[in-house]
Amino acid sequence: MNDIMLASDRTTQIPLARGGGDDVDMPAVFGLLSDHKWPILIGTALFALVSVIYVLFTTPVYQATAVIQIEGPQATLPGQEQPAQPAATGAPHAATEVPLMTSRRVLGEAVKDLHLDIQAAPRRFPVLGKLVAGSYRGADGNRAATPWFGLSRYGWGGEQLKIAQFDLPDELLDVPLLLVAGSGQRYTLFDGAGRRLLEGRVGETARGEGVSMRLTQLVANPGTYFDVQKSSPLTAVNNLYAQLEAVERGKDSGIIGLSYNNTDPVVAEKVLEKITQAYVQQNVDRTSAEAKNRLQFVNEQLPKVRADLERAQAALQEFQSRNQAVDVGQQTGAILAQSTALANSIAQLKVQQADINSKFTSAHPAAQALMRQIGELEHEKAKLRGQLSAMPDVQRGLFRLTRDVEVTNQTYTNLMNEAQQLDIARASAIGNAFVIDAPAVDRLNPVWPKKVPLVLGATAAGALLMIGWVFVRQMFNRGVQDPAEIERLGLPVYASIMLSPKERADAPRLQSARASTRPRLLALRAPSDMAMEALRSLRTSLHFARMETRNNLLMIAGPSPGVGKSFVCSNLAVTIAQAGQRVLLIDADMRRGTLHRVLGVRAEDGLSELISGQIPLDDAIRRVAGTENLSFISRGRIPPNPSELLMHANFGSLLRQLESRYDLVIIDTPPVLAVTDAAVIGQHAGTSLLVVRYGENQSREIAMAKQRLEQNGVEVKGAIVNGVQKGSARSAGHYVYSYEEPLRAA
Repeated sequence: MNDIMLASDRTTQIPLARGGGDDVDMPAVFGLLSDHKWPILIGTALFALVSVIYVLFTTPVYQATAVIQIEGPQATLPGQEQPAQPAATGAPHAATEVPLMTSRRVLGEAVKDLHLDIQAAPRRFPVLGKLVAGSYRGADGNRAATPWFGLSRYGWGGEQLKIAQFDLPDELLDVPLLLVAGSGQRYTLFDGAGRRLLEGRVGETARGEGVSMRLTQLVANPGTYFDVQKSSPLTAVNNLYAQLEAVERGKDSGIIGLSYNNTDPVVAEKVLEKITQAYVQQNVDRTSAEAKNRLQFVNEQLPKVRADLERAQAALQEFQSRNQAVDVGQQTGAILAQSTALANSIAQLKVQQADINSKFTSAHPAAQALMRQIGELEHEKAKLRGQLSAMPDVQRGLFRLTRDVEVTNQTYTNLMNEAQQLDIARASAIGNAFVIDAPAVDRLNPVWPKKVPLVLGATAAGALLMIGWVFVRQMFNRGVQDPAEIERLGLPVYASIMLSPKERADAPRLQSARASTRPRLLALRAPSDMAMEALRSLRTSLHFARMETRNNLLMIAGPSPGVGKSFVCSNLAVTIAQAGQRVLLIDADMRRGTLHRVLGVRAEDGLSELISGQIPLDDAIRRVAGTENLSFISRGRIPPNPSELLMHANFGSLLRQLESRYDLVIIDTPPVLAVTDAAVIGQHAGTSLLVVRYGENQSREIAMAKQRLEQNGVEVKGAIVNGVQKGSARSAGHYVYSYEEPLRAA
């Protein structure tokens, strides 16, 4: 069975735009997403799972709704004229009524009657407690769930606390308090500092430290904590205002919709019911307030006018008795009728004037109009007085007294009629606000959570976030993924080695300090791996590239640690040795070399001892098990001066001896940018290659490593891209073919 992998020199980077333009390369985008399909799917599934758990265990929120209609202004009161004006539209009137509905006066009544200023809730265990409590279904409403893990201070479901009275000093308002349930329906209240405020029993009023409290219900296990707080009136009203919504439905309709949300549907309905009742009542009170004020004024005037009438009647009787005058004449009677009518009109206007003056100043147009009317009537009255001046004294006196009686009696009668009409108007006032739809709650369909939309939305959001994470990660991944970028630096790409899953799985064991007694080479364990096919392609390229070199020494280096040059060196050596050539592999990284672990030998008695002359050459060369033509020299003991040893003449003499004994000598070196060892070794090597890690090494690193070697006279022939990850997007420029032995029929 053989696998042949042809690695082109074309791009493996993820281009999101074609040709550097603005057009998005959709195949590359879909390829990138396909490469990261498992993180995307797992992240999306986690979002979906969390949303399902949330909708199953979260406390539902119910919405109470009501509709109120606002009509136009009411009719004028008895005795009050309505000036001509255009009909008012519903929009400005409704816009005025909405702030009244949400005023402190209206909301304050709901807060006071329903104790909305008191918050009490059992303390839950973080995260888990709320889920457990939400899933608890007790047999009845008088039993709490058994505490989990013995944590009785937390509520695990079924707890209830109802406070009928809770009076606090001002310094404890808006301050979190702690109520601890006891046995036998007893409880203890503490402040935030742990100071005990009072002890009490359910159904009884408890007092202590200026605090008064009475509970009507307490369902909890002994030792359960309840967080209790009483808000100040203004804070409670503001909280209710934030949860209440009042919006006019339709332009100029005068119809206002109210809504209020709460986790308890009964509380939501009661709150909105109190608000609508309080608003309608204050609307009625506003409508009847003017009638009430006018009635009070009329009732104050009635005793005075009655006393004036009695005095006028007594004066008339006394005059008639003294002068033996019974009645006025026919001519005088006509003048009397006119004078009485004028005086009656003047009296009515003066009553209206007194009412107007109580509301406005004398400069108000209505007050000025009344003054003009009174002046005109006074002028007519003065003309009648001129006609009376020609009459005898007895007739004039009888006329004057009779007129006073008639005028006062008419005024008294008019006031009595107006008082009755105002009393009827006050009692029958209904306002201009009417409840069209009484507050109601749909208990089968809470407004939150909306299960299906929430789960679908969370799933979609999770998918978008994971996709965004993939693109952001790709955007900030500045490692080279395109061999063309390396070629633009002047380095031909000799091979692109795919990342081997088998080698990746064995990497942690290779990093262990204890060496194995047998080789851990991929070339021996999985010779058909695609990475090995790439190394065979590299072997072919090196065969032709070395025809013009000055010696058979091959140095393989890397710009930074972790690029996989030891993997490339060891497996390339096995591959060339399997082709019948005598190969020697040298671990020249005398600082942190690990080739001895890969080949299953010890590190001692290696290169450092050879250069320093401590051991002979034959003692340092070791045969590699599993292959015929491969030998190995380990790094030796770590010396204090690796660079100085490599610059010693013994190192050059050693390489010349090895050059004549082997067909190829492969030297593994330390990173170029970390130390100068590679530059020293490269002076002796006929061929130098640079291993680049796919997606990790940046172009700047590669260029610096190449420049540093060339500054020291070392020519870098080319590069090897190691660790290429196979995927839809990354394989765009890597054409992978499988050439395997077909399956035989049984």
